Amino acid sequence: MPTYRRGYSHNLFTVSNEHGLSEYLAGKDELNKVIQHFGKGGFDVITRGQVPPNPSELLMRDRMRQLLEWANDHYDLVIVDTPPMLAVSDAAVVGRSVGTSLLVARFGLNTAKEVSLSMQRLEQAGVNIKGAILNGVIKRASTAYSYGYNYYGYSYSEKE
Repeated sequence: MPTYRRGYSHNLFTVSNEHGLSEYLAGKDELNKVIQHFGKGGFDVITRGQVPPNPSELLMRDRMRQLLEWANDHYDLVIVDTPPMLAVSDAAVVGRSVGTSLLVARFGLNTAKEVSLSMQRLEQAGVNIKGAILNGVIKRASTAYSYGYNYYGYSYSEKE
């Protein structure tokens, strides 16, 4: 399986990956079997589940739309984590069905060109990007960080 669809939330939250989104979307499991409670965080999580042969096709099924509608009615906040936009089409497929889409980029890893191309592809797919998150910022480098609205870029300098 390609690393961009490896799924690791089950490790992060120390829950099972045996029954997850793949099984629900394929009609193998019901919703109550794939939702797991993460007690330390006080929230529920649905992991990837087993590796499906057709992940993008599963995301386009009506069951995905139904799941998102159900989750929206039963939770205050629903976060859907997808693989990188430039690797597969999952983010575009899911992004058309959610209320808010945010682009996540890693400091020092994703280039401005990659971020721009990702935004362009999402917009072409009909996804309305509401903002961006820059993660993995090195504390030393963030001491003199600046930003501006409608500007895609970043800079930093050492504190004198």
